[in-house]
Amino acid sequence: MTAKEIIQEGKAILGIEFGSTRIKAVLIDEQNRPIAQGSHTWENQLENGLWTYSDEAIWQGLQACYADLRRDVSNKYGVEIETLAAIGISAMMHGYLPFDNMGHMLVPFRTWRNTNTGAAAKALSELFVYNIPLRWSISHLYQAILNGEEHVKDIHFITTLAGYIHWQLTGKKVLGIGDASGMIPVDPETKQYRQDMVEKFDQLIAPKQLGWKLLDIMPDILVAGAEAGNLTTHGALRLDPSGHLKAGIPFCPPEGDAGTGMAATNAVKQRTGNVSAGTSSFSMIVLEKELTKPYEAIDMVTTPDGSLVGMVHCNNCTSEINAWAGLFKEFQDLFGHPVDMGTIFERLFSKALEGDADCGGLMAYNYVSGEPITGFTEGRPLFMRSATDHFNLANFMRAQLYAAIAVLKIGNDILFQQEHVKVDRITGHGGYFKTKGVGQRMLAAALGSPISVMETAGEGGAWGIALLASYLVNRKSDQSLPDFLDKQVFANNAGIEVAPTESDLEGFNKYIEQYKRGLPVEAAAVEYKA
Repeated sequence: MTAKEIIQEGKAILGIEFGSTRIKAVLIDEQNRPIAQGSHTWENQLENGLWTYSDEAIWQGLQACYADLRRDVSNKYGVEIETLAAIGISAMMHGYLPFDNMGHMLVPFRTWRNTNTGAAAKALSELFVYNIPLRWSISHLYQAILNGEEHVKDIHFITTLAGYIHWQLTGKKVLGIGDASGMIPVDPETKQYRQDMVEKFDQLIAPKQLGWKLLDIMPDILVAGAEAGNLTTHGALRLDPSGHLKAGIPFCPPEGDAGTGMAATNAVKQRTGNVSAGTSSFSMIVLEKELTKPYEAIDMVTTPDGSLVGMVHCNNCTSEINAWAGLFKEFQDLFGHPVDMGTIFERLFSKALEGDADCGGLMAYNYVSGEPITGFTEGRPLFMRSATDHFNLANFMRAQLYAAIAVLKIGNDILFQQEHVKVDRITGHGGYFKTKGVGQRMLAAALGSPISVMETAGEGGAWGIALLASYLVNRKSDQSLPDFLDKQVFANNAGIEVAPTESDLEGFNKYIEQYKRGLPVEAAAVEYKA
């Protein structure tokens, strides 16, 4: 069948992901190949000291993204989307979205980027003897309780951004296990929230007499392949106000961007891993067994089918690179030579390959916001050099590219050097890898491991959640998610692998040691630069 016929017959599958700066929709065919896409740019806001996206921005963004997809389908195939084989919703993980018994949002969405939950995360980590990150939903909830926030007594339901959108489109208060594991810890054996930790939390808050227990307000957990509801008539109009899209379409469990990144890079088996590098960055290594002890830098989450994962999450990645690229574009425009941003990124990334392996001594910190792994609740982007350093454009850009993954290296050194975790394949995806061979080579040097990048890596999480929706309707009987991805999606796509060179390894290690020594300078910038 042609792509046009697939769309007309309602056999296409839709994946939508809410990223930090872009909402993206991908339509795939029965062979899991993208056939149309749409997008919408958005940006978080700092309001009352907290990073958020307004409820209005969420729904306007969803509708604008879907409308852009409809335009792409119309332009390419001259048809309208009337129905689909399946839909999947994904979004940035964690954060805090509480609702009352009427379904009203009690406070604005508090995103993963907020670092105001230090007291709660510390207390819960000690209580559970388990690393509870600042951005997890349970940290936000307990911090609100510690703060004595008025809304807490009225909570009827809390969820993540993906869970919220899915609920509004289907009426189902459910969550994929990967995203749920970023709310509170889950048990890889039972595929449910850790009962011992749930009980400890309930005992902890009992004196507050809030009128609810934790499981009363949490979404139900579903694993990949489970039926997660169908598009309601109300949901169809919220997604497509034009009225063309019909109700009844099945949904896969909503997932976080970490889970969709694993699906999009075929990294759900044990001893595989992936690195997603865009506005934020995170690595996901699928573990063979539990770690020997909890680490503040390592989050324990799961794959979409429930396998244990060691996750290193960094709040900052490419935002500072984007800012410098914008400055260079201004310079070009000043001289009457406008260049599109895509070309600027490609030229600047490629130029970095000409730099010294240790960046000629140049040092950069990309902390647009706080960075918990290195102990920062706030950040200030910073570039520094000494008069004797080798200061040129190539080294400057290489220093910025190294900075984007420096904290990621610090976290992963725990897994590989202290816990001796073994991995057979790490795959990169996201904007950091868009210029062929550049980010891939830098990451290989940082992690000391070969890095693969697939041609489909640029499709990102929207494609990943579309694959999970495809798994719902197209898998063979009793076929596991790893088997489905291996045989039906990635059978002829192992990606292109780049191994680190001795020179790059030595250069990055020299850079990272200087980076660690310079952290007090970044701390001073936070203290003295408002």
